[in-house]
Amino acid sequence: MTLENFNKNLEKYARLIAEVGVNVQDGHTVVLQISVDQAPLARLITAEAYKLGAAEVQVQWTDEFVQKEFLSFADESRISKIPQYKIDQSDSWVEQGASRISVVSSDPGALAGVDSDRVAAYQMAAGKAMMNLRKATQANKVSWTVVAAASPGWASKVFPDLATEEEQVDALWDEIFKTTRIYSADPVATWQAHDKTLATKAAELNKEQFTALHYTAPGTDLVIGLPKNHLWEGAGSFNARDEKFMANMPTEEVFTAPDSRRVDGYISSTKPLSYAGTIISGMKFTFKDGRVEDFSAEQGQEVLAKLLDTDEGAKHLGEVALVPDPSPISQSGIIFYNTLFDENASNHLAFGSAYAFNLQNGTSMSEEELAEAGLNRSQTHVDFMVGSDKMNIDGIREDGSRVPVFRNGDWA
Repeated sequence: MTLENFNKNLEKYARLIAEVGVNVQDGHTVVLQISVDQAPLARLITAEAYKLGAAEVQVQWTDEFVQKEFLSFADESRISKIPQYKIDQSDSWVEQGASRISVVSSDPGALAGVDSDRVAAYQMAAGKAMMNLRKATQANKVSWTVVAAASPGWASKVFPDLATEEEQVDALWDEIFKTTRIYSADPVATWQAHDKTLATKAAELNKEQFTALHYTAPGTDLVIGLPKNHLWEGAGSFNARDEKFMANMPTEEVFTAPDSRRVDGYISSTKPLSYAGTIISGMKFTFKDGRVEDFSAEQGQEVLAKLLDTDEGAKHLGEVALVPDPSPISQSGIIFYNTLFDENASNHLAFGSAYAFNLQNGTSMSEEELAEAGLNRSQTHVDFMVGSDKMNIDGIREDGSRVPVFRNGDWA
């Protein structure tokens, strides 16, 4: 590692994750999910969490090699059924109100070559087993954050033209530090200011209460209905204890839930999607009455088909997010092959479950009440990128009048 002041910046990053990402308070339980390759960062996050008063930090180690071997060779009965002790553990996190930190660093193509049926079976089993945890997360019952760390496999995909592995990893860490504002004198204060900027945009959209958004761009002409009393949110969120946290770092988006029954037209993806260890690119979708009626992909079509077949909700939208093309991540010109970054370079949508907090009083509603209001319910949630500097978006009011929201990929 030759990146200047790397250790100092890694310490600042760990502090930001613990203090702003999940806002650790006295007595909190913290669950850290991280690769074994990122042990130095795991130790720093653990130390920072205890400094802030955590009662316990549980580290859940992952290893993409071990996972690939498991999915390739384990008995099918073990792939399609999650052990009860893992379900009990995730349920205990919900009961404790544990804060979750997920550090993503895996190679976007880590599972290339693995039988897609086996991967899909595991994804479906895991989705069902962790449903309570997903519901708690999507209702902001608990604090959670997704952050990144550079790995050789991932860095080689992002910077294939750099000569050495060390240069590639350095370059990726540099981008992670830039986009999470670690190079500022006070990253915590800088994030607080950024949070206010996005909250202002969300407030403007909430005041309008559009009934729908109309997207147009090359390969795109789509109308997305919005439910009554929908709520736009940006950057910071609040958990059930009224503690603020940042669900994603970096983040440049404001987002809400669509009415999953009112989506009509067609739309094309603008960036590759890394899903289940496979790259999916060149996606096109046609919607009618909220449901995907036709789809295609230039790469990864078989995996995309299995994603959409997860359950009925996987064929409907659960998130609408707006990101201006001039955002720093977009202007870097880098394709990260990682949704955490690529979604913050582009307007994006998500298949699968909607966030309950994107509807007024949604966090106190039952699953049936949320569905009745138009919020999609599913055991999956997968973002895909659709924005570009050629995209226009109009907000449609109840009386049919239109308001420009985006022009040429930027706020109007």
